[in-house]
Amino acid sequence: MLRDRIRYPRLLEKLATADEAAALIEDGMTIGMSGFTRAGEAKAVPMALAARARKHPLKITLMTGASLGNDLDKTLVEAHVLARRMPFQSDPTLRKAINAGEVMFIDQHLSETVELLRTRQLGPVDIAIVEAVAITENGGIVPTTSVGNSASFAILADKVIIELNLSQPITLEGLHDIYIPSKRPSRMPIPIVTPESRVGLPYIPIPPEKIAAIVVSEKLDSSSTILPPDDDTRAIASHLTDLLLHEVKHGRMGYDLQPLQAGIGTIANSVLHGFLDSPFHDLKMYSEVLQDSTFELIDAGKMTFASASSITLSAEMYQRVLPRLAEYKHHLLLRPQEISNHPEVIRRLGLISINTALEFDIYGNVNSTHVGGTHMMNGIGGSGDFARNAYLSVFVTKSIAKDGAISSVVPMVSHVDHTEHDVDILITEQGLADLRGLAPRERAALIIRNCVHPSYRDQLADYFRDALKRGGHTPHVLEEALSWHQAFRNGKTMLKA
Repeated sequence: MLRDRIRYPRLLEKLATADEAAALIEDGMTIGMSGFTRAGEAKAVPMALAARARKHPLKITLMTGASLGNDLDKTLVEAHVLARRMPFQSDPTLRKAINAGEVMFIDQHLSETVELLRTRQLGPVDIAIVEAVAITENGGIVPTTSVGNSASFAILADKVIIELNLSQPITLEGLHDIYIPSKRPSRMPIPIVTPESRVGLPYIPIPPEKIAAIVVSEKLDSSSTILPPDDDTRAIASHLTDLLLHEVKHGRMGYDLQPLQAGIGTIANSVLHGFLDSPFHDLKMYSEVLQDSTFELIDAGKMTFASASSITLSAEMYQRVLPRLAEYKHHLLLRPQEISNHPEVIRRLGLISINTALEFDIYGNVNSTHVGGTHMMNGIGGSGDFARNAYLSVFVTKSIAKDGAISSVVPMVSHVDHTEHDVDILITEQGLADLRGLAPRERAALIIRNCVHPSYRDQLADYFRDALKRGGHTPHVLEEALSWHQAFRNGKTMLKA
């Protein structure tokens, strides 16, 4: 089996244990590791590194594509391995360490990390650790269920450690399209003109002599924890369907729509699920992550092709998809995240971008990252890459949280990730606000009327009325603009008595 997977014979000499590979990592190094939204991360070497650090302390800077599975971030934090982490995470233990100032977290647009590495504004990467399903006859690395930043990490690193995961099906080979942009300032256009455009190689090209160790592993990806659609997410999906039908009616698109992008998580996945019961057909996707809803749409004959950077599924969907991967392959493509999230390509393809907000304000500014304005949740991820460059930028959220103690629509967001200039549509289960072509005062009136939960609608209308008395292009009562957040911090509710 190993010879079937390691087809460059001299690399068989590089087989090592996880402990031996982890011993190559030294204190102070910058490590680039595969992994994107709990998919395709290296699994054995990080655990071995954590075990070593408990006896012989060391600190590293860890770069990945996005979040990791298998409790890797948790384990590395508890072993005090992480000094710095970028560009995205979703682990509660790491989140706590970040907010306590114990781990320095750099929150970045997911298209930017390797651009900064390539121009030596970050780094350098000392060692890349990449999960692979195979190594080709010329030493190329065939990734597993994600590409993320793995290709550029491997190309830019001094040394590469490969985790050859025998539990990942060999049918993954051929699913990837590895394209690296040419150098600035004379960079050629990225030649992707449809989601199914194949423009690169099916493996990561590196000199075989860079491979310092090959560790055999068999641990599966962590499954996602998304919840099934509920009444609120079904209502959000219905509002989105109505909007898109309006676009079709006015001749701005056909029933095949524009290519779709959706963020990771329960709400975005549920909203995509809503397309199953819509009149739309022959859909295509150009996104970051392929979730359960993608495969449900393919199985239903609603979606013909999906391009992304990773596949992240629930346990049930993994059992359904992986054995049939050969059947799905002609519908799928996995790319480096700097390509899946590249502004040039997003703008060219004209995406309908659907992402989740923590909160938004009456003028359309969106907070995706910070609870109460100060505490990091997960990170901006790719939402900024897509929102600013999409044909139609949509943000969705439930109108209340914490059993009604928090309104997701507030006078002023406590942290801004996406300004009003990058937001076209806001949707809650209460309704939809189409902000295109509206001035700030018009946006506020529409958002309050259509998107706010009834428990907070009068309260927010009172704020806006008082703000109008102060005047201005974007009226605010500055001394009260964040009072809702202060009220929740002090009394555990934003509702006025």
